Amino acid sequence: MGWFERNIVEPGKLPLFLALVSFVLTFVITRVITRLIRAGKGPFGNVSSGGVHVHHVVPGIILTIVGGFGAVAGGQYGFGSYLAAVLFGIGAGLVLDEFALVLHLADVYWTPDGRKSVEMVVLTASLVGLLLIGFSPLGVNNLSEDQEQNRAVAILTVLANFLFALIALFKGKVRLAVLGVIVPVVALVAAVRLARPTSPWAKRFYRNRPRARARSGLRAYHHDRRWVGPGRRFQDWIGGAPDQEPARSLERR
Repeated sequence: MGWFERNIVEPGKLPLFLALVSFVLTFVITRVITRLIRAGKGPFGNVSSGGVHVHHVVPGIILTIVGGFGAVAGGQYGFGSYLAAVLFGIGAGLVLDEFALVLHLADVYWTPDGRKSVEMVVLTASLVGLLLIGFSPLGVNNLSEDQEQNRAVAILTVLANFLFALIALFKGKVRLAVLGVIVPVVALVAAVRLARPTSPWAKRFYRNRPRARARSGLRAYHHDRRWVGPGRRFQDWIGGAPDQEPARSLERR
């Protein structure tokens, strides 16, 4: 592991790399297996206990807890830290593969709402990848040595980027807000552009501005018309096309 850490990833980032690889591989393998089960092919099948379908989010939560506490207890180096990172990555992959199920408290895995799981996995992998190649949250990685020594500049940089990300979130641009925490310019661009018409920002500040409401709705329409279709096809290519059947509620299961 020493040669790998010296030549492939930055020192100290091997656990993060192992967690990311485990996370992505777990998601890919899980989707392959679930698609085979859905098609009735292969030796795989759903797991049940006492007539209750045990979703893979359950072992995912257990592995995430074990890996997370193991990483905290094991430090940054050594076999224990690497094993904890792998367990955490596997658990996180299983959990986020059923993110939509947890969000809706319904078995929406093969419904249009299930696309949220794929979206969350792609977003998480992208953010961890940015962290792995050197980006720091809230943009503090762009400071010079003199600026880093000036705590006031560092604090103002963090607060400004956090504010931009928060504004983007209230403008209904969730993905850009989350990505902007890592890449400051993304949060800035999202914060200065028009809000989505259904966002809290639009409801509060565009209420008495009909021109702004009209521009916001028109921009959202053109954006969705251009990107929603390709985005859904990409998600379906990764996770499988959804069914149109109603989801089964999990509230009493």
